[in-house]
Amino acid sequence: MKITINNKFLFNAKGMYTGILFLVLQSTTFGQVSPFQYSINKQATGKQGAVSSAHPLASEVGLDMLKQGGNAFDAAIATQLALAVVYPGAGNIGGGGFLVAHTTDGKSIAIDYRERAPGRATRDMYLDKEGNPLLNLSQHGHLASGVPGTVAGLFSTHKYAKLDFVKLIEPAIKLAEEGFVITASEARSLNGSAPSFIKYNTQTPVFVKSGGWKAGDTLIQKELAVTLKRIRDNGAKGFYEGETARLVVEEMKRGGGIINFEDLKKYEAAERAPVVFDYKGYTVIGMPMPSSGGLLMQQMMKMVEDRQIGTMGFHSPEAVQLMIEVERRAYADRAEFMGDKDFVKVPVKSLASDSYLKERMSDFIPGKATPSAMVKPGNLQAESDETTHLSVADRYGNAVSVTTTLNGGYGSKTVVGGAGFLLNNEMDDFSVKPGVPNMFGAVGKEANAIQPGKRMLSSMTPTIVLKKRKPWLVVGTPGGTTIPTSVFQTLLNIIEFKQSALDAVNNPKFHHQWLPDQVMVEQDFPKTLQQSLEAMGYKFTNRGQIGRTEVISITREGKKITAIEAVADKRGDDHASAY
Repeated sequence: MKITINNKFLFNAKGMYTGILFLVLQSTTFGQVSPFQYSINKQATGKQGAVSSAHPLASEVGLDMLKQGGNAFDAAIATQLALAVVYPGAGNIGGGGFLVAHTTDGKSIAIDYRERAPGRATRDMYLDKEGNPLLNLSQHGHLASGVPGTVAGLFSTHKYAKLDFVKLIEPAIKLAEEGFVITASEARSLNGSAPSFIKYNTQTPVFVKSGGWKAGDTLIQKELAVTLKRIRDNGAKGFYEGETARLVVEEMKRGGGIINFEDLKKYEAAERAPVVFDYKGYTVIGMPMPSSGGLLMQQMMKMVEDRQIGTMGFHSPEAVQLMIEVERRAYADRAEFMGDKDFVKVPVKSLASDSYLKERMSDFIPGKATPSAMVKPGNLQAESDETTHLSVADRYGNAVSVTTTLNGGYGSKTVVGGAGFLLNNEMDDFSVKPGVPNMFGAVGKEANAIQPGKRMLSSMTPTIVLKKRKPWLVVGTPGGTTIPTSVFQTLLNIIEFKQSALDAVNNPKFHHQWLPDQVMVEQDFPKTLQQSLEAMGYKFTNRGQIGRTEVISITREGKKITAIEAVADKRGDDHASAY
């Protein structure tokens, strides 16, 4: 049947763009979510629960689980599974991620399902005989993939959920089996990656369409649906063992990859103690190693805490300069010290100590740039950036922040033949060679060197902020190495500059990561501000966009939740839902 679309641009009372409504003449629907008729909303408020994620269908699937009596963990699981279908550029079962949560009974949780290096991985596997880096091998194709962790993470999360896993995965199965309408941005993304899909696959995947994709086309993924059914019927073993494992290993053999049956069977998610610190009376909860995000947030926020940044004013040259210099110093430490603490000693306590952070800022000069060549890692005495984030809060008082990734857009560009899912290119997040930048320009040293079974260092920063010991903000974003700085700026926008969640998310972002020594800014970053900073000695480079932040804000009167507001970033098809 021929599909037609009426694209209606939506604006609020102030004339601000809020989304596009896709009306498609097709009758197939399931539950309360139609894959052929949906709108993109940037802001939603309710009292019972809210979800914000990278795709409207995924957010609505998660919200539907809340409406069916599930909690925030149920919604987070269902949303991730739906994203694996409707957002193939970053949503995944072939990648990994991190979950930070705070439960209604006051427990803070961090679940690590980051990918791991295969057992046959070696320190110099991406170097030629002369020691030169072969970054194409670490970034594209079969050899670039680490052992996926997402499915194990979903089942580790499920012990905190209320609903049966079969119910949580069913929407994703139907979306894969029956299809869904793609947006204009999804069509452009798929078409732009078509040459890589053809180059790096042993079998042409469903993502390649003769004549190209356009808005309103239906994407059907039959093989992925069957893979999801095996997970539904057999749990995590339905992915890490049996038929799916066989298909992964066969794909590795066809394309020169090294993941084997033992790598898959041995994979386990890890529940870890979260990073927890105080900022002016608020409690910030973040992800520990191998995510650098939680520690970077602690370092950056603590370095500005005593400097009255709020009185400087939002986007004032003084405030932005301070934030740039804080980012510079934290990222220098990231390059030197941070990695998988199961394999290397990461001096977390020292890096986060007040005395150390005070010393780090001792050479800060207001009004003058400190060149990165002069900012070394501190002296201790003893991440297309195609990641995706979702934020969830429920009426019970649970809050969940999840960031998952394939690393680059569509990961390694390799689809497992017969299984229908993309594999990550997460091996590039290791230090392929000390001092050599990865695809995001980040450098690393021995702490993040490749070792079998090791988890690669990450920038993912799922974050929850407590106010009076109750969840107040749920925050996170994709964006490679720009993730921690985007979350940092979003939180300061709300806490210090008293902005609404909508403004905090959508205001222009900037980023500095020590090396390269330049400030990345979005196109709408104020020109007069940039000129003021250039006069201080800063160098700038423009980039299309920085992150796609999802925020949930929870309002209480006493112990009672009076409003749960979800905000989705203007920078993509991100969608906020609430009831």
